[in-house]
Amino acid sequence: MAQSKPGERFDLSDLSPQRIAIAAGGLFLVIALFSSFYTVDANENGVVLRFGRYINTTTPGLHFKLPFGIDEVSKIKVDYQYKLEFGFRTTNPGVRSEYATSGYEHESWMLTGDLNIADVMWAIQYKIKDPVAYLFNVRGVENTIRDVSEATMRLMIGDRSFQEALQSERIAIANQSKEHMQTLLDKYNAGISIQIVQLQDVFPPKPVADSFNEVNRAKQEQESAINQARQAYNKEIYRVEGEAKRLIAEAEGYAIERTNNAKGDVALFEAVLKEYRKAPKITKDRLYLETMNKIYGETKNKVVVDKRMKNLLPLLNLNSTGGTK
Repeated sequence: MAQSKPGERFDLSDLSPQRIAIAAGGLFLVIALFSSFYTVDANENGVVLRFGRYINTTTPGLHFKLPFGIDEVSKIKVDYQYKLEFGFRTTNPGVRSEYATSGYEHESWMLTGDLNIADVMWAIQYKIKDPVAYLFNVRGVENTIRDVSEATMRLMIGDRSFQEALQSERIAIANQSKEHMQTLLDKYNAGISIQIVQLQDVFPPKPVADSFNEVNRAKQEQESAINQARQAYNKEIYRVEGEAKRLIAEAEGYAIERTNNAKGDVALFEAVLKEYRKAPKITKDRLYLETMNKIYGETKNKVVVDKRMKNLLPLLNLNSTGGTK
């Protein structure tokens, strides 16, 4: 075939049907070759559809499929951790991330169990555990996850007081929310695995924040006054109880002492009575002498006078400084 010179028009009549067929066949083979192979990355799974019907799931690597749109492949990142934020959005991630919080009140304002309004911010992280279920079982999976997350968090916050959600129950709320979300998504067979639920902040809405802080300060002052009163009460109660126990112990000791003394006196009297019955005269004289000895033994400068003696001249002891007794 003669080559056309510059400026001359190309004449298709020079091409034979055979050459056209060969060229078309070559082009067909090239297109078929390029559309028959696909690559699945390391963190992905490939979901293969043939005429829109699921065939199989392929793992990372090079794979063959039927060309010309007969087989279609949807690549799903199964090892990627997705994140959804509620009540805020990250505008500039980094070491010092920047966040936007305005305009998300519809998802973050919640009613607590003690009928207060809390502004709750949280985030969830999830993975796709079943690519086929993720693609075909639920329409709008991300919206479904958002709806499930909001409903779950409202349930958890509604079961607790504002102070519990703010302080003591934060970990419990996050853990229970994760379990509840996973249970609902498994019922929907969404192919989603909830990894983490992070409760970021819980605080009163901005329009009532000042009033809420005033109420908290008043409650803190009330609790402080109550604690001081309890300390004073406990101190006085313990002192009075200690004094009462001391008096009771002294009374019990005195009662035991008097009882023992009485028992000893009874035993002594019975012993003396027994001897007295054996020898009344001798016992009587001995008791008299012992009594007189005890009385006069404790008296100094004694003068013994016979009662039958008359015209008694008093004796003045000039050597004694204590006087005459």
